[in-house]
Amino acid sequence: MESLLNMVISPAGVILLLVVVTLKTGIKFVPQNRAYVVERFGKYHGTKEAGLNFIVPFIDRIAADRSLKEQAIEVPKQGGITRDNISLSVDGVLYFRVLDPYKATYGVDNYIFAVIQLAQTTMRSELGKLELDKTFEERELLNNKIVASINEASAAWGIQVMRYEIKDIVPPASIMDAMEAQMKAERVKRAKILESEGGRQAAINAAEGQKASVVLAAEGQKEQAVLKAEGEAQAILAVAAAQAAALRQIGEAANSDAGQKAVQLDLATKAIAARHAIAKDSTIVLLPDGATEASAVVAQAMTIINQLNKGNGNK
Repeated sequence: MESLLNMVISPAGVILLLVVVTLKTGIKFVPQNRAYVVERFGKYHGTKEAGLNFIVPFIDRIAADRSLKEQAIEVPKQGGITRDNISLSVDGVLYFRVLDPYKATYGVDNYIFAVIQLAQTTMRSELGKLELDKTFEERELLNNKIVASINEASAAWGIQVMRYEIKDIVPPASIMDAMEAQMKAERVKRAKILESEGGRQAAINAAEGQKASVVLAAEGQKEQAVLKAEGEAQAILAVAAAQAAALRQIGEAANSDAGQKAVQLDLATKAIAARHAIAKDSTIVLLPDGATEASAVVAQAMTIINQLNKGNGNK
């Protein structure tokens, strides 16, 4: 143990210790997405990026350690007045990143505090250009305007604002009550309009349905009448054809001797039946001259038939 202590205290040990401390002080491992700002004798010397880097011990020093990642900071609530003189309370979230570590170190004392203050002032300025209703309707446009304004002012700080998101816009209680009453009235109005539109559409549908039913009923009656007329016409034609066929058959049968006798018998039977009916209904019976018997009536009828046959033969 004593020998080891003597070796450390010896000049060689002191020199070895100084070499180890110097190497440890001069070698710097910079993490990914970070940057070290190096000063030499109090003056900016360079920026060390991710990886293995060397500095001169006791001469160079790390003045700042800057993160190059995108950062999110909360912008506290702030008051603002709209174009129509309504006081609002607004907060948000700001997303930014360091593009130039040199400017972020030497261009501004505290870039995070500066960006927050710039976001608040820009928000108040942009709110003053809009009316109350527009602040709710055009929130995306308001965010874009704030980002553009901050980037224009923060370029000298080596900062780039990626986006700004408004979290809450809170108007006074009286304005909230008025807005709720307005929204309620608007909802009632829309409900009444929808109800009236529904009744109107229902009435239109009912009228169209009634119209369609009347048209269909009329068409049905029309088709029924047409079918009935066609049926009656066909029936009439069928009856007429049957009567014509019957008359042809009667005429053909009457041209023969047997047919003549049948005609005579039929006429005699009808004449007797007619005389019987007249005698039954009346006490007075009129008989033609020389026709006191049925044979006389038959003879007269046959004479007429013979004359008709002769006339047809002459033709």
